[in-house]
Amino acid sequence: MRLAPAFLLCVMLAQPAGAQTGAPTEAGARAEQAAQALKAAIDGLQKANGARNRVAALTRTIRAYETGMGALRDGLRRVTLREAGLSAELNAKRGQISSLLGVLTSVERTPAPLLLLHPQGPLGAVRSAMIVQDVTPELQREAETLRHQLQRLARLRAIQQAAADTLREGMNAAQKARTDLSEAVSNRTNLPQRLTRSPEQLRRIADSVTTLQDFSAVLSKRLPGPGPQLPPFTQAKGKLPMPVDGTILRHAGQPDAAGIKRPGIVIATRPRALVTAPWPSTIRYIGPLLDYGNVIVLEPGDGYLLVLAGLGEVYGKVGQVIAAGDPVGLMGGRGADSGTVGDVAQEGGGVERPETLYMELSKGDTPVDPETWLAKTRR
Repeated sequence: MRLAPAFLLCVMLAQPAGAQTGAPTEAGARAEQAAQALKAAIDGLQKANGARNRVAALTRTIRAYETGMGALRDGLRRVTLREAGLSAELNAKRGQISSLLGVLTSVERTPAPLLLLHPQGPLGAVRSAMIVQDVTPELQREAETLRHQLQRLARLRAIQQAAADTLREGMNAAQKARTDLSEAVSNRTNLPQRLTRSPEQLRRIADSVTTLQDFSAVLSKRLPGPGPQLPPFTQAKGKLPMPVDGTILRHAGQPDAAGIKRPGIVIATRPRALVTAPWPSTIRYIGPLLDYGNVIVLEPGDGYLLVLAGLGEVYGKVGQVIAAGDPVGLMGGRGADSGTVGDVAQEGGGVERPETLYMELSKGDTPVDPETWLAKTRR
C-alpha cells in the first residue's frame, strides 16, 4: 500500500483547486474597465484645452479623471491582492507537490520485480495497481488546475503592468490639467459681478474674528448689492451635490479627537482633489482664515452662506457670481497622482483619503446641518 499517501495528497491538492475560480477574472476585468475609463478621461483632458468654455471643459474632465483614477486604483488593489493570494496558494501547494513527487519518484525507481513482490502477496499487488490507476487521473486534473492558476497569475501580472502604465499616463495628464485649470480661471473675465465689501475690508474682518461662526455672522449682516438673479436655494434641499469627491468623515455636532464640536461636516477626500461650487453662488470671501487654511464663503441666496474650509488652493475673486459646478479650488497635500504606482497598489483603509474639507451652512447667524441638504446618493 505504498501509494496510499500519494492518493491522499492528491485529494488534499484537489480540494482547494477550484475554490477561487473566477475571482482573478473578476479582479482583472474591473481593473481593465477602470483603465479604459481613465484613458477616456485622459483623452478628454487633452481635448478640453481647445474647448470654447475652457474652464467648464477642464472641470468636467478633471472630475471624470478623478473618478477614473479612483476606480483604477481600486481595481489595481484588487488585482494585487488576488495575485498575492494566488502566489500564497501556489507556494502552499509547493511542499505538498514536492512530497507527492518524492513518493512517485521512489516508486518509479523501485525495480519492477520488487514491485511485484508485494508484502501482502498478489492481492496486495493488484490493489496497488488499482490505486495507481486511481491516482493518475487525479494527478492529471491537479496538473491542469495548477496550469490554469499559473496562467491566471501571469494574466493578472500583465493587467497590473498595463494598469501601472495607465496610471503613470494619468498622473502626468492630471498635473498638467490642474495647472491649466488654474490658469484658465485666472484669465476668466466674463463672470458677472455683485457689489460687496472690498477684499481689504474682508481681510480686516477676518483678522478680527475668533471663530468661523463669528465671521459668517458678520458676512450675513450685509448682503451684496444688485446682481444676477440666482435660482431659489431652498429648492436645493436634499439635492445638493457634494463639493468634492469624498465621504463624510464627521457629522455636524460630532466631536473630533480633541472633543470639539462644530456645526458643519468634515469630508474625507484625496489630496489635490477638485472642489466645486454645489450651487450658483456669489463669492463673499476667499483666502486664509484662522487655522482653517484657505477658506471660500459662498452665498447661494435666500440668506444662506456656505463655507468651504481647508483647501490648498482657491480660485476666484470676491464678488464673482459663479455657476453650479464651477471650480473653487483644490485640496492640499501631496497629490494622490504624484506618488509611485507601487504606493497606489499598497494603499488601503484611510490612507487613500488623508485630506479633509470642512463644509458649514448657515442662514443668517444660525447654523444649519449641511448633510440634510445633500443628495442622499452622495452622503
